[in-house]
Amino acid sequence: MDEPDPDISKWLCHHSFLKVLPFMPQPIVELKIDGETARLTLNRPRKRNALSRELLETVDECLGDVSESDSVRLLTIQAAGPAFCAGMDLQEMESRANQTDATSQWRQDTQAYHDVLVKLLQLKIPTVAVVNGPAMAGGFGLVLACDLVIATQSASFALPEPKRGITAAILVPLLIYRVGVSAASHIALSGQNISAEDAHRMGLCQRVVSTEELDKHVAELTNSVLTGAASSLAITKERIWSYAGERLLSELAKGMQASAAARETDDAREGLAAFLENRLPSWYPD
Repeated sequence: MDEPDPDISKWLCHHSFLKVLPFMPQPIVELKIDGETARLTLNRPRKRNALSRELLETVDECLGDVSESDSVRLLTIQAAGPAFCAGMDLQEMESRANQTDATSQWRQDTQAYHDVLVKLLQLKIPTVAVVNGPAMAGGFGLVLACDLVIATQSASFALPEPKRGITAAILVPLLIYRVGVSAASHIALSGQNISAEDAHRMGLCQRVVSTEELDKHVAELTNSVLTGAASSLAITKERIWSYAGERLLSELAKGMQASAAARETDDAREGLAAFLENRLPSWYPD
């Protein structure tokens, strides 16, 4: 069974301290709270942790639980399997394209993704992305919305949306916020994969470590953050956030509209068909 029942998955998100029996489906998102630290794990390894609507809804609910907790002082986000996240679920996108209300469906998906980014950005506690492999498109956006990033040497980052006839407009404000216009232009327009080492040089991640030492470095960083008082960390994060604040939220909302609209174009339909048919789209150079 590739995909668990959505109601069970969401229930497990909220009750992850319970033992999961062998006959129970694995949740697509796991939230585990250990003392002052919460760990959110994307758990669709067979789908490269692609962002289905169900997964986004469950992440949103889990972030709400973390936000309402009086004990959690730090959140880490990681992923099961060799990929961090392949971005939006393209099979779901194809399914939406064949529905009579495709435009409405696409806007719902984009809104759901936007809401997760905003909720993650506005958490009052520090957040750490633990990137163990490729973080593509919307998956890259989850990384950009975190305060700190640890990547393994096998990690990579890319915004390949234009290659598929769509756009990563919703992520451009976050990308500029993190690395500036020059680096953001290269990443967003070239569509090239950015290695962990290059991401480190750009400031996208603070540490690049071996897979074998990943857990040790995550523990070291989280313990270091937790030496700060909760109120002090909250004030510090609020001052960092205030640098962009309302303008960033406004630009994310504009980008959401642009991203949704781009899915309605002929180029988007051709790009999606080419991807699913394992061929190059018509606009590729000879």
